[in-house]
Amino acid sequence: MKPAERKFSREGMHRLVPSHENGEAGVLKEICDDDAMLAEIVLLAGATNDRIQGERQGLSGISSIELVYGIPNAEIARAAFLHASPFGSRFNDASRGAWYCAESLETALAEVIDRKARNLAEIVVPEMPGRQPDEEISGYDDWQADFHSTFHVLHPVEDFAECLRAEPVPACYAASQQLAQQLMNRQSNGILYPSVRQKDGICLACFRPPLVCAPRLSARYEVRLELAGAEYEIFVRES
Repeated sequence: MKPAERKFSREGMHRLVPSHENGEAGVLKEICDDDAMLAEIVLLAGATNDRIQGERQGLSGISSIELVYGIPNAEIARAAFLHASPFGSRFNDASRGAWYCAESLETALAEVIDRKARNLAEIVVPEMPGRQPDEEISGYDDWQADFHSTFHVLHPVEDFAECLRAEPVPACYAASQQLAQQLMNRQSNGILYPSVRQKDGICLACFRPPLVCAPRLSARYEVRLELAGAEYEIFVRES
């Protein structure tokens, strides 16, 4: 079933990404003796960097002419589309990323915390009593952006239940990735959908880089997960 399209206008949609305070060059600089060595290592690193190679020649699912340049924080928008995970995400496969965001900070946090807790649960630490990490602290940057366009909407939700399955990841993405590809082939701008991780939360997967308007860093948050029994307790503070 093809979802309907509707106009959507929101300012300050939230996208949380892991913090990288020093940046790539800052990390490399620590292991270099001088600027000449740094330049050579940066060039070498770029040969295997998805974002840099994508900006130069595109990826299999997105061409360089689709990307945005010459605006503040354009590299942040480009990275979302050039750094797809090996299995993709809910509405994109490995060949092309998307800008995922949420209407509220709480929903954005719920999405990333679920992913973090899932990853922690897969780690085995033999020396720990529960054989799991007892604590994990991560930093996230809250990138806000505005959207004023037309998107497909998964409504009524019951008609698209197969695309909104919570488990098992990544197998549960099969139907949603197929739907997304069909819509992209029809020039869709993206998909509005109910958050799978927070009740009543609204999320957007934007397929088109130029529609990510005025991306800007709003705040940074520290997310701490502490093991309590068989589950993790979650603590969030602005950093």
